[in-house]
Amino acid sequence: MKAGFSVNGFSDHLLSESSAGGQTWRTKHLMEEFFSDSSQWWDNRTNKRNPTLPDLRHRSSAEKALWIDSRFHPPLVHVRVAVMVQGQEQGQSGFTTPEISRNVVRVEQLWQEFFLDPSQWWDTRFIKKNPKYPDFEHKSTHEGLWIEGWLNPPWVKAKVATMALGRVQSGSELRSGVPDSLGKGVNVRKLCQEGRLKEALHMVELMVQQNVQAPIKAYACLLKDCARRRALVEGKRLHSFIVQQGLHSNIFLKNTLVNMYAKCGSVLDARQVFDSMPEHNVFSWTTIISAYANHGQGEEAINLFKQMQQTGIQPNKVTFIVVLKACARIPALEEGKKFHLDIVKSGFESDVIIGSTLVDMYAKCGCVEDARQVFNNMHERDVVSWTALIAGYAQQGLGKDALDLYEQMKQDGLQPNIVTYVVLLKACASIVALEQGKHLHLDIIKSCLESDVIVGSTLVDMYAKCGRIEDAREVFNNMHERNVVSWNAMIAGYAQQGLGKEALTLLEQMQREGTKPDEVTYLSVLSACSHSGLVDKGQHLFDCMCKEDDVIPTIDHYACMVDLLGRAGYLADAEDFISKMPIQPNALVWMTLLGAARNHGHLEIGRRAFDSVVKLQPEDAAPYVLLSNIYAAAGWSDEVAKITKEMNDAGVKKMPGCTWFEAGRQVHDFVVGDASHPQS
Repeated sequence: MKAGFSVNGFSDHLLSESSAGGQTWRTKHLMEEFFSDSSQWWDNRTNKRNPTLPDLRHRSSAEKALWIDSRFHPPLVHVRVAVMVQGQEQGQSGFTTPEISRNVVRVEQLWQEFFLDPSQWWDTRFIKKNPKYPDFEHKSTHEGLWIEGWLNPPWVKAKVATMALGRVQSGSELRSGVPDSLGKGVNVRKLCQEGRLKEALHMVELMVQQNVQAPIKAYACLLKDCARRRALVEGKRLHSFIVQQGLHSNIFLKNTLVNMYAKCGSVLDARQVFDSMPEHNVFSWTTIISAYANHGQGEEAINLFKQMQQTGIQPNKVTFIVVLKACARIPALEEGKKFHLDIVKSGFESDVIIGSTLVDMYAKCGCVEDARQVFNNMHERDVVSWTALIAGYAQQGLGKDALDLYEQMKQDGLQPNIVTYVVLLKACASIVALEQGKHLHLDIIKSCLESDVIVGSTLVDMYAKCGRIEDAREVFNNMHERNVVSWNAMIAGYAQQGLGKEALTLLEQMQREGTKPDEVTYLSVLSACSHSGLVDKGQHLFDCMCKEDDVIPTIDHYACMVDLLGRAGYLADAEDFISKMPIQPNALVWMTLLGAARNHGHLEIGRRAFDSVVKLQPEDAAPYVLLSNIYAAAGWSDEVAKITKEMNDAGVKKMPGCTWFEAGRQVHDFVVGDASHPQS
């Protein structure tokens, strides 16, 4: 029979009953000593393997030992000891009675929180294999609760059993295995489908901790959700789980990982996973090619496409679409033509999506006629095909043809989409076709697309560039939603009309309403200051752009500052500003200074600006014309003749001027020296 004290390493059950009274006294004395300062005692209850060994042993005196179930204990000892945390490592500080009391209170609070809102807790009973893991874990604080916990209030087990969280099983039943539904990843996929990514991730993490194999389909579902949400951090966690569970060689998961990293913008990680794959299929190649193409690295996308062909893997329809888009962005016309031949050989040319992508590629590469030929040869055309060709004409300046094509599109019974309207409105703005723009506005209203923020912003831009600033402001005021593009369009409209104060007032309103200005905003307001002669305000805004809004000035911002100073007549300051620029000035900067020198008749600065432009753009006729105008205004006819000779010797030719005139919703274009128009 156990007692509470050991002598020379032997427990008191070896002692005779005649010494029981003395043992009771000693045990009571030791228990009082223990409860007065429990930090001096080791808790061996969990670690001991032999029941004859003591539950509690004094740190400095090995002879002092206690057994909790000893018959020599004084009353209420079991109650006081029962509130201690079973198996808690004591360390140097141990645990004190006040600390135990606080733990009891906290556990009861947690159970009350649990029953108040169980949805805030993970139910881990069905996946944990180690009893030390909690039965319930809080989703935010990660505090744990054990159904069999020592600190639990007496009413906990009965209340848990009545809840719809599942039957409270015994410890052996809980640790007997994982339910089939969880092993198949049903719960993980369900959480993923419900958009509860963090919860699904936590469940997978618990499965990994318990050495439970998470299904490949569950991982794939989560990786796709990470790709959709652009959740790179969560995706990397999943990648680590996949490696831990030995699934990193699975080609399906590898492809999904490449796609996740690519969609999350981490092309380097995507490439590392791709390069680590022992084999690739067409999906692997298409995914990595798409990653480079979509992140502005079209040359590498094209190189990878060629490598894929060299391995003998045939591109599918999606691969061709991706590489054609890469060619369009660079642009890479010759490569695009080669891929066009490959498409014909593969039998994909009749596909409407392939056809539309080819039209777009040729148009963006500047070959509108080739784009039109592909378009004409298409057996089937959709709104994307028409929009691609319309955009091609609009981007090449020819805008009148884009509007004519729009009329043909409507005659074929096709309804334009948002992209079509945006392209057409930009075409109207480029040729100042106000009546056509108004007509498009009516079509947009009929199509119930006026509330779209992109369409609304483009309407503002169209009206402003056509000189109807009041109409632009009316559209702007009626927009239900505005983004930075909307604000920029309206501010730019004021700037173009020389309404600097109105542009600055709108900038202040923009900031008050919580929209942060970007680099385009500052280009517009600097231009507005330039056209309105607000030099000091412009210089202040240039400083604010860098210091307050963290906008890094581009070459266009520096050109605006040169225009601001030069237009106001501060040409020497403008030239000094250029000399102190932290980046190399381009032809635009020098042309801006040359234009200011022409306006103010400054020969010396004009000549220096001319020399700098010609070095950068020797084929451009504009600097020759501007310098010639400076000399002509000064009456230096000999210098005018020299400039003309220099221009001819360099083989530079001035492009003929072109203008558009709108009459009765029809746009007429006129070119200098061309009398082919019936009303020229």
